[in-house]
Amino acid sequence: MDALHRHRSMYKGTTPPWKETYRKRCVDRLKNSRSRLLEKYRQVGEALNSAAKSSLLVQEVMEEEWSALQSADRDLPSLWRKDGSGEMYSLIQDRDELAVLEEIQQELVSEELSIIEEYEKSMTYEERYLNAVVEGMEEEGQIICPVCHVNNLTVNSHFTLCQCGVYINTRHRNITPAHLQSLLEGRVTEHMEECLQNPVFSMASNTDGSQNMIIGCKVCDYLSIVL
Repeated sequence: MDALHRHRSMYKGTTPPWKETYRKRCVDRLKNSRSRLLEKYRQVGEALNSAAKSSLLVQEVMEEEWSALQSADRDLPSLWRKDGSGEMYSLIQDRDELAVLEEIQQELVSEELSIIEEYEKSMTYEERYLNAVVEGMEEEGQIICPVCHVNNLTVNSHFTLCQCGVYINTRHRNITPAHLQSLLEGRVTEHMEECLQNPVFSMASNTDGSQNMIIGCKVCDYLSIVL
């Protein structure tokens, strides 16, 4: 206890020396735990309101990084009771340290909500695109071109064609509208599992001059051949 009092008295009225290190480690851990965060979010689904969403992973991140910080500085107090009961900061009494921790918590909450909002936007994009593909298949037996998002693709045993300039030789490849639909859905879903940004479809030339449809993302460097 004497060591704890000495620790607090040393930095009373000043910014704790661990602030920036702890803040950066918490932010980095939260960003690197995006998959974990989104998995938690998918598990709880729409049952959470906005306030509840903001606490999905923040406390865990802060606790994990504080424990790591404590291993280097034994004088740092605990943030949580050992029995798991009580709220965060229950053992912190210094107002300056509390203010810093709450500031970091709010930054992490904002970052967490930002990640969730990006995920929701990406899911909306994926849902709209896949719905458009399905509607095109059901209503006209066609697929909306993922490159121009305007025209329907012509798909047969010889080629896949769009008025926007897309032309892919599919001779001897047994490509059908249903098969192409499956390829498009698979690539979009594969990308969305790792990245929240909207992917872009485009055409690329092979060394022999033939064309391939590809899907790519500048944010995560995802790149894959669709057809």
